[in-house]
Order: sequence, then structure tokens, then C-alpha cells
Amino acid sequence: MIATLQTLGRPLMRLGLIPQIAIGIVCGILLALLSPDTAQSVSLLGQLFISALKAVAPILVFILVTAAIASHRQGQPTHIRSVMVLYVIGTLVAALVAVAASFAFPTTLALDRPEVSGNPPGDIIEILQNLLLNAVANPVTAIMEGNFIAILVWAIGLGMMLRQGSDATRTMLGDLSDAVSHIVRLVIRFAPLGIFGLVANTLAESGMNALLDYGHLLMVIVGCMLFVALVTNPLIVYWQTRENPYPLVFTCLRGSAITAFFTRSSAANIPVNLELCKRLKLHADTYAISIPLGATVNMCGAAITITVITLSAAHTLGIGVDFPTALLLCIVSALAACGVSGVAGGSLLLIPMASNLFGISTDVAMQVVAIGFVISVVQDSTETALNSSTDVLFTAAACRREENAQA
Repeated sequence: MIATLQTLGRPLMRLGLIPQIAIGIVCGILLALLSPDTAQSVSLLGQLFISALKAVAPILVFILVTAAIASHRQGQPTHIRSVMVLYVIGTLVAALVAVAASFAFPTTLALDRPEVSGNPPGDIIEILQNLLLNAVANPVTAIMEGNFIAILVWAIGLGMMLRQGSDATRTMLGDLSDAVSHIVRLVIRFAPLGIFGLVANTLAESGMNALLDYGHLLMVIVGCMLFVALVTNPLIVYWQTRENPYPLVFTCLRGSAITAFFTRSSAANIPVNLELCKRLKLHADTYAISIPLGATVNMCGAAITITVITLSAAHTLGIGVDFPTALLLCIVSALAACGVSGVAGGSLLLIPMASNLFGISTDVAMQVVAIGFVISVVQDSTETALNSSTDVLFTAAACRREENAQA
């Protein structure tokens, strides 16, 4: 029996990871349609896959960032500054696209949903205070809880101090990062099975009926994200590299967005992005820092979600909002989203804050959040896919710009 399974599975194993994931998606859809009860029973595969990614991501980020900074020599080039500039520009452009789409295709919501539980932040000051407190959290607790803000702060600080250490110390850190990376590759190999379980269980539990009631809102959000992924992001990449951006864009979407769509967590997708950067032969010292940093601060998808849903609530209530005010307030909200990044549905909890800035009461805002959670089956997945793939895209654009400048 085992020999027969090996014989049948050998052609499948010869396929690349992306074709295997595609097969897993199709099998998950078919199972959900043909046998919903069985589909729910295989949800353990998806839970195991996501749990494994989330477990290894904090350790991987901490060790890779520490090792990359510790091994960096004075005068050795890195492109972090350029990547950070692209992250900021990408978020601003995404907010602009979302505001324009909200004015062009105004959405009316049926605000009769029951209130949902949650602990949304009160205002921008509270968010920034929480961000600072998270940054100085205990490093062991940060790794246990997946607090990537603190993980980055401690990794950068420890790496800076270890730059004065011995060569043996830096060699040990390099060997440790290689060992963790091998574990990550092993986890990623099980992505097709994990995604099969995720797709089957999600469709069996929620189906597509719940999304039809809010189809217009969902179409505006997803349309904005597709426009950013296929139009504005390529324009930014072209501005940086002066080359046809679409081969790189589609490589990032295929290699990063697919897994991010189903894991619905930028943090869980960090190992996938690091592996993709390695395959693209990008500057190792750059992507070892820019990828975990991007999962925390690169929030173009969140900018779209917060902007579109908040302006939909304002339009429903007949609140007049001028274009500059809408853009400014939604950009602030999107930038503040770094405090809850890496968490499925995290951007939705920032909607009450943005709504309050527009004069919308918290009670109404929480009804809007409830609607957000209904469409989050697609919205949050698409948001994460855009955020995560953009991390790699902008890192690659910055690296290639520097390579072209040196050529």
C-alpha cells in the first residue's frame, strides 16, 4: 500500500509548490461542495499549517534580523531606507485609490447588525501609546505572543551590540539562522495540505451566501486592492527600476499572495516571503530586515479596508466629508494599523477610531465592524495577500534599483 501511494504521489511531488497549492485549492472547493461535513473534519490540516507557521515566524524573525545586523560590516551596503520609503509611498497611494473609489462608487450599508465584541482603540494617541509599550515588552513574552514590534526592537538592539562580538559569535548566529530556515522550508512543503483544509472548511462553514448581501462593498474593496496590485504598485516599481514591472509583480503575487490569502496573516507568511526573496536572489541583509518589518508597518491593504468601510458608513449616515479630510484621516488610521498587523481581521478594529474622527458614534461604528467581519472571508484574505506580496515587491524594487545604479 505504501509503495503504491509513493508511486501515485511521485508525479505530484515533482510539481512546484504553486501547482500543488492550486491542486489543494481545487480539491478543497470540490470537497466543500460535495461533502460539507467531511470538509469541516479536515479543518485540522489547515489549523496545523497555520499554527506551525505562526510558531516558527517569531523565532525566525528574531534570529534572522539579529544575525543580519550582527554580521553587517561598516560600509557594507543595505537598502532598508529605500524599502521604507516605498512602504510609505505605497500606503499613501493605496489610501488615495480607496478614497477616490469611495467617492466614485459610494456604498450604502444596512446598519442593523448586532454589536460585536472587541476592544477597539479609542484614538490615535492610545494606539501610539500601545505601540510604544509593545516595543519595550519582555522579549521572551514577545516571542511567545507574536509581538513583532518588540521582536524587531530587541533583534535590532541585540544585533547592533553583537556587531562588536567575535567572529565565532557571528558564525554561530549564521548557523542558527540557517537551521531555523531549514525548518521553515519543511513547514512550507506542507502548504498544499494546509490550504486544502483551510479552503474546504471555510467554504463548508460560511459558503458564499453571506457575501452576497454586501457584494457592492466587497467589490469596491477588492477592486481597489486589485487596482493597487496591478496598476499603482507596478507604476511604483517602474519608477524605481525603469524596467517592465509585471514579471516581478506576477512573481510576487504567485509566490507570496496565494499563501497569504489563505493563511490570512502577514506574520504567518513571513517565512514564505523570506524564501521567495532568496529565490529572487535579493540582497540578504536587506530582506532579512525588510520582510519582517513590512509585515508590521507596510499596510496598504489596511489603508484600503479602513478607508472604504469608514467612508461607506459616512455616506450611509449622510455625513458630508470633503476629499482632503477623508484622505488625511484614513491615512492616519492606516499608518496606525501597524499596532495590530499580523492579526486576522486586525484592521477592522481600527474602524471605530476612524469613524469617531468623522463624528460617527461608537455604537454605529461597531455595527459597521460587524459587517466587516461578515465579508472578512474575502476582504481580510485579499488584504493580507496584497500586504504580504507588496513586502517582497518593494524589497525587490529597491534592491534592483541599487543594482542598476551600480551597473
